[in-house]
Amino acid sequence: MSSFVDETRFEVFSGDGGAGSASFRREKYVPMGGPDGGDGGKGGDVIFITRRNLSTLAHLRRKHILKANHGEPGRGRKMHGKSGDDLTIYVPPGTVIRHTETGDTLRDFSSDIEGETWVCLKGGIGGLGNWHFRTSRNQKPTYSQDGKPGSSLNLSLELALIADIGLVGLPSAGKSSLINALTAANSKVGAYPFTTKIPSLGVLRRVDTEVVIADIPGLIEGASNGAGLGYQFLRHIRRSGSLAFITDLGEEDPGHAVRILEEELKKFDEHLPDKQRIIVGSKTDLDESGEKLSMLKSALPNEKVLGVSVYTRDGMNELIDSFIEWGSAVR
Repeated sequence: MSSFVDETRFEVFSGDGGAGSASFRREKYVPMGGPDGGDGGKGGDVIFITRRNLSTLAHLRRKHILKANHGEPGRGRKMHGKSGDDLTIYVPPGTVIRHTETGDTLRDFSSDIEGETWVCLKGGIGGLGNWHFRTSRNQKPTYSQDGKPGSSLNLSLELALIADIGLVGLPSAGKSSLINALTAANSKVGAYPFTTKIPSLGVLRRVDTEVVIADIPGLIEGASNGAGLGYQFLRHIRRSGSLAFITDLGEEDPGHAVRILEEELKKFDEHLPDKQRIIVGSKTDLDESGEKLSMLKSALPNEKVLGVSVYTRDGMNELIDSFIEWGSAVR
């Protein structure tokens, strides 16, 4: 996912309607036939459709102008012009489409549905051919209509990943190792801060239950004000049904990380701390981790706190049970 893109903007144009034809019937034995100009074709629409196999907006990154086709003009013998092809734009679920100038939200694909469709712009209507305008007083109208022009919009697209559970934590807390151990994700792991520079999705499966888990790049104090990598990806946390706060039991005070995370989430969106959550103390294989886990539980008596190690598998079954229970509850 090195090409992960969660923001882009471009201008879209629907197609113009084709002009109606001003034509007259001309046949060998009908030299003075009446009007037979056909109608112009309708211009193409601009349509957005969700595709679950997309997880990024990278395919739209270098698009600046996108246009539907114009309708073709009508022809003689009342032949209707061909309608212009629609412009179909595929986006992942979780995409929010806004008007670039006003910032107004035009469409929010907030559900994880395949094939959700939105007609953003309608194409122009084709003009009428001259045969529509014949009357008893005017048997040979030379007038036909021009097609109606299409329309345009400047759009800003923003992707917020849809997940059942979002993993949040300070850099190097062990989120990437955890999502790799729980799912088939391939999130980058390393012993240095900001190993994860892009969100990563994985699916935890048990029998007929699937739980989508998002690994969000590490937050640091001040992330809600733009510090580090966190602010750029906080919107993805907003879409998560539940949160798992990951804190490193190798730190002097693992509860401090939880307080930082809670404060930064609250600054970004006051409702985020209200989401269902679990506190996960990672790296129980380290020396003194048992003592640190006890400290963490004492500091957070009203929270569900679990200790896990992805290397020894300590506590992993209990964590999986909790995640599966959450995933089943929202389905």
